[in-house]
Amino acid sequence: MALKCGIVGLPNVGKSTLFNCLSNAKAQSANYPFCTIEPNVGTISVPDERLEKLEKLVNPQRVLPTTMEIVDIAGLVKGASKGEGLGNQFLANIRETDAIIHVVRCFEDGNIVHVDGSIDPVRDKEVIDIELQLKDLESIDKRINSLARTVKSGDKDAVKEHSLAVKIKDVLEGGKSVRSLDFDELEKPIVDQMQLITSKPVMYLCNVDEASVKNGNAHVEALKASVADENAEVLIIGAAIEADIMELETYDERQMFLDELELTEPGVNRLIRSAYKLLNLETYFTAGEKEVRAWTIKRGMTAPQAAGVIHTDFEKGFIRAEVIKYNDFVEFGSENAVKDAGKFRVEGKEYIVEDGDVMHFRFNV
Repeated sequence: MALKCGIVGLPNVGKSTLFNCLSNAKAQSANYPFCTIEPNVGTISVPDERLEKLEKLVNPQRVLPTTMEIVDIAGLVKGASKGEGLGNQFLANIRETDAIIHVVRCFEDGNIVHVDGSIDPVRDKEVIDIELQLKDLESIDKRINSLARTVKSGDKDAVKEHSLAVKIKDVLEGGKSVRSLDFDELEKPIVDQMQLITSKPVMYLCNVDEASVKNGNAHVEALKASVADENAEVLIIGAAIEADIMELETYDERQMFLDELELTEPGVNRLIRSAYKLLNLETYFTAGEKEVRAWTIKRGMTAPQAAGVIHTDFEKGFIRAEVIKYNDFVEFGSENAVKDAGKFRVEGKEYIVEDGDVMHFRFNV
C-alpha cells in the first residue's frame, strides 16, 4: 500500500539523522538549514514480534515483513507559506504524504545551531503549525472563490462543499488545524479531495539527549501540555543515540547498549509501529512452508479487499477466506491443531479482517 509518513520540523531538529536510522539510507545530515533540499524517501520494514513467532512455528523457507514509506522533508522556516526558504516546494512535498511525523527539538547543545537562537519546542511547533495553516487558508480561499459561481446556480453539491469550506476557513483563521474538526462520513471524502495539509493525522516526536531518552525532560513536558487537546501521540526518542545503535554491527552489541540505557528496544521500532497506526494500517499474515509473510491493509477492509493486496485476481475471483486468529495459531502451534480444536474459521465476502489474522484465500479466476 503506497501510503507515506512525512517527517517535518524546523531545520536542525534531527529529521535527517532520524530518517537515516529508519531507512539505513544515507540522507545528507549537516549542521545548517536546507541541507535537505529534495525529499528523501525510504521504504522501511515494520518490526513485528508476531512474525518472528510464526516463523518459529512454521519454519518457512523465507520470511517477509510488511513495509511502509517514510519521507524526509526539508526543514520549514517562518514564511514558508509565502515561499521563504524554498517553502512552496517543501509544502508541496508534505501535501503528497498521508500523515505527519512532527519532529521537535527537546535538547540543549551549543554546537548545533537553532534557527531562532534558543530551545523552545512549543514555539517551534507553533511556527510549523502556523505555516501549514496559512498554506491551507490560501488553498481554501481559492476553493471558496472557485465554487462561488456554481453555488449561485443552486447546485446542491457545490452548496454543501462551499458551506464546508467556509467552516474550515473559520477554524484556520482561528489558529487551529483542520484535523481539529469532526467530519461525518459524507463530509470526509469532500475534505480529502481538498488535499489540506493540516487535515492529515499527526504525531509529535521529541528528539532528546541521552539523559532524557527514558523519562523525558522539561521541554518534553511543555510540549505535551501544549498538545494535550489534540489527541495526538507524543513519542520520546534520541536521534543521536539511534544513530549510535545503527553503527553497532551485531545484535548482542546493540542489546548491551540498550541495556545500559535501560531501554527494551530501539526507539525507531516504537516510532515505526506508531507511524503504521497513524496511517490507519493493520497487518494480516499468510503462513506456509515456502513463506511466512506480513501484508498491509487499511483498517476496516473486507476479506476480498485484503485478498486484493496480494493480487487483484484474488479479489475479483474471491470465494472464501480461511481464517485463524493469531493467538489461536500460537496456542495450538499449527493449522491442523487449530482445526482439531475447532478454532478454524471460514469467512465470506462481508468479513472484516482483523489485525493479526492468519489467512488463506480461495479464489477462482
